[in-house]
Amino acid sequence: MRYIKIDKEDVCNGNGLRVVLWLSGCSHHCKGCQNTQTWDEDSGIKFNNNTKAELFNELKKDYISGITLSGGDPLYSKNLENVLNLTNEIRLSFPDKNIWIYSGFYWEEIFEPSFTEQSEYRIDEYLKASELRKNIISNCDVFIDGRYVEELRDITLKWCGSSNQRVIDVQESLRLGEVTLWK
Repeated sequence: MRYIKIDKEDVCNGNGLRVVLWLSGCSHHCKGCQNTQTWDEDSGIKFNNNTKAELFNELKKDYISGITLSGGDPLYSKNLENVLNLTNEIRLSFPDKNIWIYSGFYWEEIFEPSFTEQSEYRIDEYLKASELRKNIISNCDVFIDGRYVEELRDITLKWCGSSNQRVIDVQESLRLGEVTLWK
């Protein structure tokens, strides 16, 4: 897994003062994307134990509300195992911090997947990726889903770039079995 940068005191990518990890790799390539430099999975810096220590040192600070994973796409196929490990460790080490995640995938693509022959994966790879994405999202508190759609751009929305995207309360959605927006 590779990343572009770490923002240590961000107020634009989630509620409160946050750490933001900008990951490399994205398969969506949304028209009008503001982060095209993150699309290439080989761009940026290799994520390693020093990177994790840097993130965890920031998360130890009382005034930091949590972490946001963005990119690129944290749910990009080549990021999945590392992102799952990272969210597991954050959840265990910092249970009072919240985890927000941005992805071009929709909730329904993750929790109600349907395999088609046109998929970029073989069926076994598809099922494994689907399971990893479910586990990652289940570790999170808020999920901003959906591809950016330039024609639906709306600068009045908080934490979204286009009106098709949703700010989802993950734990409440899992509890109720239906998408529930974060308040």
